[in-house]
Amino acid sequence: MNLYEELQWRGVLYDATEGAEAAVGTEKLTGYIGFDPTAASLHVGSLLQIMNLARMQRFGHTPIAVVGGGTGLIGDPSGKTAERQMLTKEQTEENLAGIREQLARFLDFNAKSNPATIVNNYDWLGTISYIDFLRDVGKYFTVNSMLAKESVKRRIESEDGISFTEFSYMLLQAYDFLVLYDRYHCTLQMGGSDQWGNIVAGKDLIRRLRAGKAHGIVTPLVTTASGVKFGKTEAGAVWMNAELTSPYRFYQFFLNTDDADVIKYLRFFTWLDQAEIDTLAESMESEPERREAQRTLAREITRMVHDETALAAAEKASQVLFGGEMEGLRAAEVADIFQDVPSSELAKAELSGEGIGLIDLLVSAGLASGRGDARRLLQGGGVYLNNHKVDEVQKSVQLNDAIEGKFLLLRKGRKNYHLVKIV
Repeated sequence: MNLYEELQWRGVLYDATEGAEAAVGTEKLTGYIGFDPTAASLHVGSLLQIMNLARMQRFGHTPIAVVGGGTGLIGDPSGKTAERQMLTKEQTEENLAGIREQLARFLDFNAKSNPATIVNNYDWLGTISYIDFLRDVGKYFTVNSMLAKESVKRRIESEDGISFTEFSYMLLQAYDFLVLYDRYHCTLQMGGSDQWGNIVAGKDLIRRLRAGKAHGIVTPLVTTASGVKFGKTEAGAVWMNAELTSPYRFYQFFLNTDDADVIKYLRFFTWLDQAEIDTLAESMESEPERREAQRTLAREITRMVHDETALAAAEKASQVLFGGEMEGLRAAEVADIFQDVPSSELAKAELSGEGIGLIDLLVSAGLASGRGDARRLLQGGGVYLNNHKVDEVQKSVQLNDAIEGKFLLLRKGRKNYHLVKIV
């Protein structure tokens, strides 16, 4: 199987330029995918393109990751309904550093025959003069063809329209392809289907100026079965930076994948082969309650994006939700795990000395309707403090019971949690 066939069976081949299939199947190419540094981290919406760059390398081709320090200052209108916020050069440089580190987890920069490369297109876009760019690049594009681009047409029809700055983005990306062709003999560009017009523009520029043959392959835009853009949640984007999205939240995002999407995502975002994925598909039919496909998806991606240690911590945190041991969890992890459960505050002074009775704590937390109800819950073995069962009616809760002196976790029954924040 070659790269083209791999993309086909994984369902990530949306379209390709003429001759791309033969070239990918018979030659060792140098290819690139671009990533604009619009934030300090990539989010999982970029994961398919990152995986495709890594697949390129695994099949013997030489991958180039273009981090758009130049184009990031402009903003690509593709897939956007409004103008992007303009970034400063300083913001762009700061974002570049974080993105380079994330890409390094997927690409081998020391491979003997086809080492990966990361380049910043500001290196060439930041030095070319406007006059030279118009003479050497702009003259090969007609406004007619640029206006025909779908993303441009949508923006022109909108109330705000499109600025000349973003309208010119196609020329910048085409020029990127030309420069990479000259410097690295890069003849393949990959990207999402919304990049088709930009990729073809670069391919045509190489043909016109260098009489060279270049190729383009685009992948489908990833959405959920319900049509929502992949990687978006009610809380916002799911980031690949652990400080922006914790490994626990990251793991949970994939663990909660809908049954209708999970096999597709296993093909898109993991290295599992066809037989392994087919086995997981069978397990969904025979034992759907085990959610083994979702667990495998969450494990594989969390391990790749973070590491084995982060995965172990995320799995332990997930088990805590179902009554697992809390020993070793830090207060910050507890806050992350239980940020969505009901909570209340308790003054630290109330836990000093003999502390506060657990019965009173259950009532104030709303887990019991009154002291009598709380007593019956305790006697029936239905009360847990920090996931340890408590049946002592006279139990007094003190500060040393709190996790790092900051939290007490109460649970009634199997899933009825309440987080007490010590203030």
